[in-house]
Amino acid sequence: MALYVIGDLHLSLGSEKPMDVFGGVWQGYMEKLEAGFAKVGPEDTTVLLGDLSWAKDLGEAGPDFAWIDRIPGRKLIVKGNHDFWWSTAAKFYRFCQERGFSDQWVLNNNCYFYGDWALCGTRGWFFEESRSSAQDEKVFRRELGRLETSLKAAGEREKLVFLHYPPRYAGYECREILQMLKCYGVRRCFYGHLHGPAHKLAQQGLWDGVEYKLVSADYLGFRPFLVTA
Repeated sequence: MALYVIGDLHLSLGSEKPMDVFGGVWQGYMEKLEAGFAKVGPEDTTVLLGDLSWAKDLGEAGPDFAWIDRIPGRKLIVKGNHDFWWSTAAKFYRFCQERGFSDQWVLNNNCYFYGDWALCGTRGWFFEESRSSAQDEKVFRRELGRLETSLKAAGEREKLVFLHYPPRYAGYECREILQMLKCYGVRRCFYGHLHGPAHKLAQQGLWDGVEYKLVSADYLGFRPFLVTA
């Protein structure tokens, strides 16, 4: 039994937006993902940190989630900023049931258990009071509330947090999220979203008692990161 995490698959099997057009490491990325996920077994859990599909709605996302369904074991899904197919958990589960997709679960306003760990998370949001709109603040406060709901659901278990947006990177810190992680005793936080040249902005390692790790697919070489075996 193992726990893996990876973000930003950017699947495009049902739409016309393959990442190969960007060249570089993205050339042939579907084959790289197939090879990377080969190590995942049926007893494992994989957290998918958003930006999973370029599809505009669930109907268009069908081929992408059929691909995800072939990943062995349990898949926990966090929303990303490009996941326009996302609507409600109820609609997603009905979509999965209608297509025979199994063991795909939304990580949103809840948490899941893996051994003694609680797996918590939400999308997150970039928010700077001096630059953000009232709508940005509304979205941010909602995401902050979802994160706290997830952390509370964990009870006294050791907590791992999974976000799509980084809560800190070079030149930016989201004080509210960082403080919440510290308040709830979180020791490890994983995030995606950063690609290509933006990888150098990532601030990783131990900071104020929390270990941070960037896990976007292109950063990981399209191989899921082993959190714990």
